[in-house]
Amino acid sequence: MTSEHDFIHRMFEAAKSAHRNAYVPYCRYPVSACVKGEGAEIYVGVNVDNRVPGQTVCAESVALGSMIAAGEHRLTHVLVLGGHPGSGHFCMPCGGCRQRLMEFADDRAVIHTCLHNGNMTSYNLFELLPD
Repeated sequence: MTSEHDFIHRMFEAAKSAHRNAYVPYCRYPVSACVKGEGAEIYVGVNVDNRVPGQTVCAESVALGSMIAAGEHRLTHVLVLGGHPGSGHFCMPCGGCRQRLMEFADDRAVIHTCLHNGNMTSYNLFELLPD
């Protein structure tokens, strides 16, 4: 059986590997995300920038879509890695992503925000959407 630490580390490594594939010619702020459903699989996404305002797709939404496409409809963990190595700033999901994630979460869902060096902060998703 895989421990929680093991799969969170696996999520971090998957997000870190995908991070370089973010398409960010306009915002220049790469983000990668990894979500875990109730099964053993993890699903990765990166942000996809667009010249047209409002048409950029967030990494969390891409990862969530992959999870749903695979047939899972309940997430347990989300990991977000944003920005450039050495920035020292944690990247939090935007309000729209928080709302999309809530659609597929229960009160145990956890958000992990990471720096490139592996430092991490974790929150209960419900803490990020008060009231």
